[in-house]
Parts: sequence; C-alpha cells; structure tokens
Amino acid sequence: MFTVTVLAAPQRANLSPALVDELRQDWNGGPVIWLNSGIAAEFPLETQPANFWQIWEILQGKGFDLAIQPTKGRRKSVLLADMDSTMIDQECIDELADVAGVGPRVAEITARAMNGELNFHEALIARVGLLSGLAETAIGEVLDSRITLAAGGRQLVATMRAQGAYAALVSGGFTVFTGPVAAALGFDEHRSNELLADEGVLTGQVGLPILGREAKVEALEAITAARGLTPADVIAVGDGANDLGMLQLAGSGVALHAKPVVAAQVDLRINHGDLTALLYLQGYGAEEFEN
Repeated sequence: MFTVTVLAAPQRANLSPALVDELRQDWNGGPVIWLNSGIAAEFPLETQPANFWQIWEILQGKGFDLAIQPTKGRRKSVLLADMDSTMIDQECIDELADVAGVGPRVAEITARAMNGELNFHEALIARVGLLSGLAETAIGEVLDSRITLAAGGRQLVATMRAQGAYAALVSGGFTVFTGPVAAALGFDEHRSNELLADEGVLTGQVGLPILGREAKVEALEAITAARGLTPADVIAVGDGANDLGMLQLAGSGVALHAKPVVAAQVDLRINHGDLTALLYLQGYGAEEFEN
C-alpha cells in the first residue's frame, strides 16, 4: 500500500479539493484525508502509478508538491537535518565571508560545492582560508543580524520530539552556528565542524577531521545503532550534494528546495512547501503539530 501526499505552499494555502479529487480518481485511490485545509492532503493507493513523475512535473508548474511512498513505517523515530539553507535560510560561511569582504568568492565556491562540482572537503578548506584574520566577534554579529530560522522548523522538531523521536542537526558548517541553532530549534544534539581561532581572530583553518558527506552517513548509522534502530527509521532532510549520502540511506530522504543535481537523485522532493512538509509526509495533521 502506498500513500500519495499533495502539498501547497503554506503562505498560499491554495490546494483545492477538486485538484486532489481529480488526482485520486485518475489513479483510483482511496478516500482523501485532509491534513491541513488548503495546504496538505493524502490518499492511499494500492500500486504506484506509471505516470507519477509526469504528473509531478505538471503539479510543480502549478506550485504544488507531490510525493508517493510506502504507507507502512512512514512515521519515523529519528530526524536528521542539515542546517545551512535547510533549517536556516542562509549559508553561514557565505555570511561570514560577506562580513570579511570576500563574499562573492566564497559564495561561488559554496554554490559549486553544493552542486557537487567540487570536493566538499577541499572546498571547505579553501573557503575557510579566505576568512583568515576575521575577528571572532563577526560570528556573533552574523548570528544576531543575518541568520533566520527556516519556516516550519520549530514545529517539525517539536512535533517529532513530542512523539518520542530523536532529532539531530548534522552540518558541514561550524559548531559556533549549529550550537545556537540547535538550541533555538530544540534539537537533541548537533554535529559539525570546528572553526579555529587564536586570540580572538579566525586562523583560516578548520579542525580535523572535516564533517562532510561521509560523516553525515556515519552520524546516521551511529545515532540509529545507539537506539536499536535502523536507517529505515530515519527521516533526513537536506539540500546539497554533501547531503546525498544520508538522504539516500534514510528511510525517508527529503530534498528540500534542493539543488537540481541533488533533487534528481532523491524521490521525496519539496520545492514549494516548508519544513512542515516533513510532518505531512509522515501523516501528521496540523492539529497534531507542536509549537
């Protein structure tokens, strides 16, 4: 048995019963369940439709997300999340670089690394090197004035934790950012890289070993093993090439507003919704959300 989920952007809330019912009838689905009026609906299917991706493309053009997944085991026991451009709206290293006066150079490297065009390890070292000499106080300035939490993040973490799930923030970024972000959003733990400084000034170096694509996979395996769980019990979310390993290993890997090269390799793609989409994908109704 499969479940089809149809989602609208929360700010538009323009998902109509007519659209959902037309899709249900075309695919001979079961009764529609509304998870949130105008925003999220689902219905069961016995078999996966052959034209799923064709319909997905059509709905994308109309501003809606569409997903299909096995119904059994949809609700997960672990949330594993990327931070930059996922749980927050920015790339922290790009913001630091902007303060340091090397914004365009670093942003270009970041974009290429997230698209999988550059080795993440080498790209991170190159970008951090350009921050050499920047005062550590810039970190606090960026956190206070430039970093915003992504929509739906608090509800996602709070709701899953209220249901007994474990939430981990696993980032290729830096502990000076993941610490405050994890605390603000209510994560159980955070894992990321260490940005090295000496006498209040960034050295242009990052602590080793660097947490990248492989380390995110290792984190997923370690977190589940420690709880007697398996990767099938995980819902993971990210947007960049260094997230692909964990997205493909997790029971539910969600590419959220992801780079095209990343989304193309992941079956659950959210391009219009926010982080609450991960709750709807698990079958949570809006009345079950925690704030």
